[in-house]
Order: sequence, then structure tokens, then C-alpha cells
Amino acid sequence: MSDPSKNLEILVRVPSGAQVVQDYIAGESEAVAFYGAHYGSLASYRAKASEVDGRFDREARERAVSAVIVPEGGDAERLRSFVEDGGYMVTTGQQPGLFGGPLYSVYKGLTAIALARRLEVEFGKPVIPLFWVASEDHDWDEANHTWLVGTDNELTRFSVDDPDPAVTPALHRIPLGSAGPDVAEAFLRALPPTDFGEPFAALVREASGADQTLPAGFHRLMHRLLGPLGLYFTDAAASSLKAASADVLRRELADSARHEEALTETAARLAAAEYGSQVTLMPGGVNLFLETGAGRERLYREGDGFRVRSMDGLLSVDDVEDRMERDAAAVSPNVLLRPVVESAVFPTLSYVGGPGETAYFAQLADFFECFGIGMPVIHPRFGATIVETKIRKVLDKFGVEIESLSRPFHEVAGEIARDEVPPGVKQAIGGLRGAIAKGVAELEKEARGIDPTLKGPVQHVRSQAFQALDEAERKVTQALKRENEVALAQLEKARLHLFPNGKPQERVMNPFYYLWRYGEGLLTTLLDRFTPDLD
Repeated sequence: MSDPSKNLEILVRVPSGAQVVQDYIAGESEAVAFYGAHYGSLASYRAKASEVDGRFDREARERAVSAVIVPEGGDAERLRSFVEDGGYMVTTGQQPGLFGGPLYSVYKGLTAIALARRLEVEFGKPVIPLFWVASEDHDWDEANHTWLVGTDNELTRFSVDDPDPAVTPALHRIPLGSAGPDVAEAFLRALPPTDFGEPFAALVREASGADQTLPAGFHRLMHRLLGPLGLYFTDAAASSLKAASADVLRRELADSARHEEALTETAARLAAAEYGSQVTLMPGGVNLFLETGAGRERLYREGDGFRVRSMDGLLSVDDVEDRMERDAAAVSPNVLLRPVVESAVFPTLSYVGGPGETAYFAQLADFFECFGIGMPVIHPRFGATIVETKIRKVLDKFGVEIESLSRPFHEVAGEIARDEVPPGVKQAIGGLRGAIAKGVAELEKEARGIDPTLKGPVQHVRSQAFQALDEAERKVTQALKRENEVALAQLEKARLHLFPNGKPQERVMNPFYYLWRYGEGLLTTLLDRFTPDLD
């Protein structure tokens, strides 16, 4: 296996986001209080392990294993040891994305693996990294596409059109159809011939067959890429998981008013701490979705029953539970309840979250307690910026720092052009500015002795002179821009790789851009760099 680190610079960091997340990462006590514990302390995980052991006996761990998917080639024996030895889990998850979605989905899985390995050493018993594929999500427009810088050195969006935009069913209900193979071939044509490409091409085709769904294809890709590194999986819509989580959904249905009150009180405390509510709470909203003829719809309390927007009349508790009996996947948790379901089904020590997820967990500790569950230790995922040799050469040529390219390119180009102004021109412009200022000051002094009202016209002369000088400087800069047009185009392409669409690389770029060029060894290299810092 080749070592991609010889040809790549990999800059690892912990992405932050909202102020509460920044303060949590920094260990600020006011923010940590909303999470209950800090991810950098081993004591946090030990306390959580004690809470988990109080809820999970051997039988509960066996139920958890029934909802785990072992990827092809994965080690099923580890799950038996997990049950026998009273093991734990580190979980993470993501909405499925076309061809694996953006890089951060892979980074989440790798962070979970790295943290599980570290905690397994500390606890001396199996700690299983588990990836929750959110196949019940219904946001097709967010999941149906991916981005790639192709052989034409342009950023291209590849997407599968919604087969019926009038309804919004869960993603696991929608087959890709003929569009799947077509977009797969277009995606593959955008990648260059390499020594690593052939098996990846076969994998992409397998994951995008007409009979596949987005979640099924996502599973296939992630199993193949991260399964060999020890990651296990679960699926939100799988019958085993639905059976194991039914009691939590029923409890939410019965006690949603009390749960809303707990969430609202936490939101108020966050606001008082000047962090603000991290998740908008809808009055009367139940943290459950019900599948109807219109798709997956939020349940709302109304009187003694529940309503959804597309249906006339009210549903009773019995109506909703009857739907669950007939089709367990017809009722599903929302973004706030899903983490509770996960910790109820799996003996979770820690959840690995992105910046947005880490923010909304700040609002969930009391909500977890409503179910008699302690919130897991929230560990921010690692992020990485991958800098290819060709990109590093461009950055060094211009003396540009990576983060400076996050700004609009016209600002970067303007700075580069100004920096290229010859010293003689800069000196002449500066001298002229000084001479104008001095001359106008002398004229104003003399003119005011004649007539004080002459100050205005003299200042007008100064303003016009400076405007003319600014215009001359701008034209010099533009002339230099034209001379550097080819060179600036190189810098713009570098920005395209590091901040595609003006966003961090990991939030846009598909992982196959790099895997295709540098092979699976890149995943091992990243895993080696993702080192949890626990005291």
C-alpha cells in the first residue's frame, strides 16, 4: 500500500462553529456545564461508563448487537467479546450522501475509530466504533448530490433528480432508478486514469444501481472504505433497530409536552448565557415524524390528539401506535430525539459530532434525563485540509496562507496585485500623497487669512486630488492584475481545491477525488493523524 503522505500535506484540526462549541472545545466551564462533561478528560468517560453499566446488562448488550451491521470482512467475533466482556460503543452518524457525500462523513467515521481504540486501551474491554446511517432522513435535495474537481480542473456538481418533488418520503423509500447509473458514469468520467481507480470505479457502480437507494449505496461505500479499519454500522430504518427503539418513541408520544418544557428551559439558559438556542423549537411540536401520503411529516400536539399538516382531523395515540405496529418505519425520531434513541439502544460512551451537532447537543442534557439516560460525552470530529503538492507550490509562489483563501477571490487577487506594485511606484504615490496634503494645508492656512469661507473649496481640491490619485493607483493595480492573469488563475484553482464554493474542502469535496489519486492508504494516514487528546 502506497504512503500518500509523501505527496500530500495533511493539516488536522478540530472544527468549531457556534460560540458555545468554541467555548466547549476550549474547556470554558460555562459551556461545559451544558454538556455535563468535557471530551478531553478520561474521567468524563469513566463516569459515563459507570452510568452505562447501570442500564446495560448482558441481555441489553445482546439486543444492541442485534441492531449492528458487520461490514463484509468485518470481525463478528469482536461483537461476541463485546457482549461477554461488557463492552461499550463510540457512535457517530450522518445523513447518507451520493457517492459517500463530502469528506467529513469519512472524517466522522475515522474519528470514532480513533477514539474507540484509545478508550479500549484505557478500559481494557471492547469499545466498538459504530456509524449510524440516517436513512430515515427525508431531505432529498441535501443528500442527492456531491461535488468533484474533475480532470477539467472545474468544480462540478453531480446529482440525481427527485423522482417526485411533490412528496418527501424517507430516503430509504426512494430507489435511484435509471438516473443512478447515468450519474455514476458521469462522475467516473470526471476522474483521471490512475493505478487506484479500477476497484473504486466498480464500487461506485455497485452503489448506484437502478435498484439501489441513496442509503443502501452509502452503506456499500462506507462499509468498503471504513469497515476494514474496524468501523461497524447501523441503519435508522432497519427492523432490528426499530424494534429496539420502539419504547423510546412511545415515551416521546406520551410525554412530549413535558419534553418540550425541558428543551425550552435549557434553551432559555443558553440564551441567558448569551449562547442562544441552538435548535429552533416549534410550539406543540412532537419530536417524531409520521409517514403519510405526503411523505415524512412532523407530528404536532393539538388538544387530546396529534395532527400533521397534510391531513384533516386529529390522530390519537392509538392511531399513531397502530401505524407503528403495521410498519415500524412509519414513525421516526427527529434530530433531537435521535441521539436519545441511540443511547437507549447502544451502550454509548461518546458521540462524535460535527460543529452543528455539537452545538445542538448543548440543548439536550435535560432532555436525555427525561428518559432516564445520561448524555454521552460529546467528542468533536477531527477535520483535515488535504494540500496536494501542486497546490502547495502555488501557495508558496504567492506567499499565501491557506486560511486567507477562504475569502472571496477578488479580495485575495486585489491584495496580491497591490503587493506586486513596484517599490518605486509605491514611493512615488506615497510622496505625491504627502505633497498634496502638505500643499493643501499651506493653501488653507493662507486662504483662511483672506476669507474663512475659502476652507471648503480648498478641502474640495484636496478631495479631488486624492480621488484622482486613488484612481491612478487602481489603474496601476489593474494593469498588474492583467500581467499576472495566468499566475492569478493558478491561485484561483488552488482556492477551488481548498475552499470549493467558498467553504472548507471537507464540507464539499467528495472523498474519491483523493482516494482515486492516492489510494486507500490515505485513510490509514488520516486515521494515524486523528489522535484523541485525553489526559
